[in-house]
Amino acid sequence: MSTEVVIPILIPMLAGALSLVGWRSRLVQRWIAVLATGALLGAGLYLLHQVQQEGILVTYVGRWAAPFGITLVADLFSAIMVLVAGIIGFAVAVYALATMSRSHEAFGYYPLLHLMLAGVVGSFLTGDIFNLYVWFEIMLVASFGLLTLGGERAQMEGALKYVTLNLISSALFLTAVGLLYGYAGTLNMADLAQKLGQTEQTGLVTVIAMLFLIAFGIKAAAFPLFFWLPASYHTPPVAISAVFAGLLTKVGVYALYRVFTLIFAQDVAFTHHGILLWMGIFTMVTGVLGAAAQHEVRRILSFHIVSQIGYMLVGLALFTPLAVAGGVFYIFHHIIVKTNLFLVSGIMYRYHGSYELDKLGGLYRSAPWLAVLFFIPAMSLAGIPPLSGFFAKYTVIQAGLLAESWFMVAVALLVGLLTLFSMVKIWAEVFWKARPEQAKPLRGGRDPHLYLLYLPVAALALLTLTIGFGAEWFVQLATATAGQLMSPAGYIDAVLGVSR
Repeated sequence: MSTEVVIPILIPMLAGALSLVGWRSRLVQRWIAVLATGALLGAGLYLLHQVQQEGILVTYVGRWAAPFGITLVADLFSAIMVLVAGIIGFAVAVYALATMSRSHEAFGYYPLLHLMLAGVVGSFLTGDIFNLYVWFEIMLVASFGLLTLGGERAQMEGALKYVTLNLISSALFLTAVGLLYGYAGTLNMADLAQKLGQTEQTGLVTVIAMLFLIAFGIKAAAFPLFFWLPASYHTPPVAISAVFAGLLTKVGVYALYRVFTLIFAQDVAFTHHGILLWMGIFTMVTGVLGAAAQHEVRRILSFHIVSQIGYMLVGLALFTPLAVAGGVFYIFHHIIVKTNLFLVSGIMYRYHGSYELDKLGGLYRSAPWLAVLFFIPAMSLAGIPPLSGFFAKYTVIQAGLLAESWFMVAVALLVGLLTLFSMVKIWAEVFWKARPEQAKPLRGGRDPHLYLLYLPVAALALLTLTIGFGAEWFVQLATATAGQLMSPAGYIDAVLGVSR
């Protein structure tokens, strides 16, 4: 039994339980949050190290071997995602110490945060398609609770759209799981890959695959069912928005990568080069055009979550080792950068009390370090070298050129330019122009807890620089991950080897 696979799930579950025990003490809940997310980060680092050293790790819960029991699996892809979840969880837990109000904490912010992280990590590590559904629902319940904390009108409107679309997604997901079990007689993903790889009824399998594509596409905020995201992600407190922006949609993307490399690879010309490719292209375009029309910082950033999801989808759609490696690189780069941009927007709000561009200004002079810390992730998001976003975009575009997907390459380059336009617009309005008369007086400099905001932002910015300047190592890691995804025999052998 590989305990290192179980520990990342147990940590947030135990932390959530302890937070409920310490419900009456704000200090206890805060310490639990920081220590538990720090422990999750450490567990993620150790898990990735063990996977690199020993290969794919498998744990059979209850000692029932696959495909009959519940299986937890850690390959390079899932280990990377667990590590990034730990990084984001820890950064947001520290940030929340200075931003989360007593009322939000009293209504369960910390237990819900731990429950959501458990759902996220469980989704990354499960080897069973039904348990993937279970972890998705745990994540959905917790995220809905976080989204409605405070009960403000804008939050409730956003939450209604969020939960409606995600419940539809869950219903489609469960329907697809039932059809898949009825056809294959198993829910273990490795066993499904083995059985569906030998099927002659590829048309029926493709129909089931389309149900999964719609279900996961909604959760990933892919075109055309993405509108719930920009309608909801800007409404809760920024510490919640940041963790949503970084992690939640990427769980949907992770699921797409997992099932469309492991289980549904029988009709690549239709599912990948056809449906997925065009979905990715339209996701890029609609997201970036929506961002260009916005004048509120978090709404701009929310639309850019959508546009950047498109790059990840086309990496999967091209379905070559280089393209999948580029998609994997893009996922972990984007999680870090997008979370950081939301955290930076919270510091902007701390200074001027607004997210509206016309009510912000002059922060280049009054908060020069904030200008630097915004510039790094903003330029990385736009793909400016030598930051991490440049190498992510370069790898995906290079894969598109090699695959002769000329239209996709042209769209990706255009979307990159429009992303740069949005980031420059925020820079010009928030930092460069003079502070407008209607702006609220500066208050950030008098905030004794400001360092708690800057610390996680600076750490994530440093990580972005590290990925950019150390791109060779990270590209090699992404390439090795793509090798495992594109050659699933190793995954199948690791999971089913004991039961054969």
